[in-house]
Amino acid sequence: MKTIIFDMYGVIIKEAKGNFIPYVYERLPDTDKPQLKQWFTQAGSGLLTSNEFLTLLGFDDPEYHMKNYVENYLTMDGGFYTFADEFCGKYDFALLSNDVSAWSEYICEHYGLNGYLSHKIVSADVGLRKPDPAIYTLALERISADPADCVFVDNKAENVRVAEHLGIKGVIFGNEESDSNLLRARDFAELAELMK
Repeated sequence: MKTIIFDMYGVIIKEAKGNFIPYVYERLPDTDKPQLKQWFTQAGSGLLTSNEFLTLLGFDDPEYHMKNYVENYLTMDGGFYTFADEFCGKYDFALLSNDVSAWSEYICEHYGLNGYLSHKIVSADVGLRKPDPAIYTLALERISADPADCVFVDNKAENVRVAEHLGIKGVIFGNEESDSNLLRARDFAELAELMK
């Protein structure tokens, strides 16, 4: 194995769904949920910028709310740093994430991830989203790696299955979903044991 490809939410960041919808309803309780989800998907697909998305929702200072959300409503999994310090020199680290471009950039900056990640493939930057096989294929091209040389770590079984179908070794991370046919690591300590 040469490359470990990580999902962001539910792996590097503890919150599997990101907590953004609760963040909105705390501040804008009358927000239309279907509309919120539609715009959220568009922002994560690159059809809306972060500022456009947050302004549509009704936030007066979109930049402030993006940073406030990232800094105060997301929790870095501290186990990632221990894992990264041990394995970053042995493997290339890549990110494959469904996210809004500016949010992913700010998360990586705020939590000090840029020094670990050789490649970042973010849905909004490329107009593709997991579990579309095309985003995995694009990631392999960007990384310049054969599928058999990669491990993909994600908290969603569906995403891991697509990776495995393409020849990438998949690991489902955390405790949220159970699937006996998939290799599992409940935390970064277990992932470290799998990578030794």
